Amino acid sequence: MKASKNSIGRSVDQPDPTIRFYLFYGPDEAGSRALGARLLQGLGAAKFVVSGGAIKSDPASLADEAAAMSLFGGKRAIWIEPATRDIEEAVAALLVGAAPESPAIAIAGALARTSALVKLAEASPAALAYASYAPEGQDAVRMVVELGRRVGLKIDPAVAARVAGAAGNDQAIVDRELEKLALFVDASPQAPKPLDHDALDAVGAVSSEGDFNRLADGALGGDLAHLADDLAALSPTGAEAIPVIRSLQRRLLMLAPMRARIERGESVEAVMTSMGRSLFWKEKGSIERMLKKWSADELTRAAERAGRLEREMMRPRLRPNTALPEREGLGEELIAIALKARGR
Repeated sequence: MKASKNSIGRSVDQPDPTIRFYLFYGPDEAGSRALGARLLQGLGAAKFVVSGGAIKSDPASLADEAAAMSLFGGKRAIWIEPATRDIEEAVAALLVGAAPESPAIAIAGALARTSALVKLAEASPAALAYASYAPEGQDAVRMVVELGRRVGLKIDPAVAARVAGAAGNDQAIVDRELEKLALFVDASPQAPKPLDHDALDAVGAVSSEGDFNRLADGALGGDLAHLADDLAALSPTGAEAIPVIRSLQRRLLMLAPMRARIERGESVEAVMTSMGRSLFWKEKGSIERMLKKWSADELTRAAERAGRLEREMMRPRLRPNTALPEREGLGEELIAIALKARGR
């Protein structure tokens, strides 16, 4: 069956036990992943990852995995990413067989509405399909407010609009920014705190990146000479470290889904064109080179490393005695990335 914008929240927060297969697709892959994560919480299930390629090569494996009991006794859900139209045969078998132990959650990119996989999911009462599009306007504001509520942040519309605009309405980036801001203001779901413009300014979460993007791009492009010069120009205290890491994370979160689409068979040119105005024309050359240097898995791991480094650097602001030398930590990470890029 097909879910609507008004019904999808209830469908993932209060899952129907008769649904065996969930398909989240569309251009907003971050939104699709977020819905998948909410569904896991609603199911009370752990994620069991199976690649689309493995299912394509052995269509029977999906139904087998869904029917298998968890080794540790808890609930689990089969997570398929990236999901392509090539898993249609496996999904068809899952939908007509015996009731499985675990549902399957597929995260796909921009599938056409005429795709056989989409039609299969929409036609079956045991499946749910939803197309994710990046929110705009008041929808983006509501998205930020809702994500903030989950981490204990009370966000008024003006602040939410600022966060959404700076993140390009990208749900994955907004989610990460709010997690860090919740840490900064010491908020939690059990002890909510307001988020105001002063906190955004203090952390630099949504400030203009300026030259910070150049540091991130220099590292990802393997430009050691310019990277060394830019690092040397940072202040001795490393006050710019967190904004630079945030710029790096934003770039990584933009590149990873683009690269994933390329690995699913789309051309670099087609993926670049589909980004439209979200890519500044002067950056297109460097973005294309980065996409050719890195795999989607490598970009995702780099984003995770950057996130850990940022959390380590933020702790001193809350607990001064745990200070990490920010400039040194930033330099080591960026140079390590640049060296790996140079090896491509």
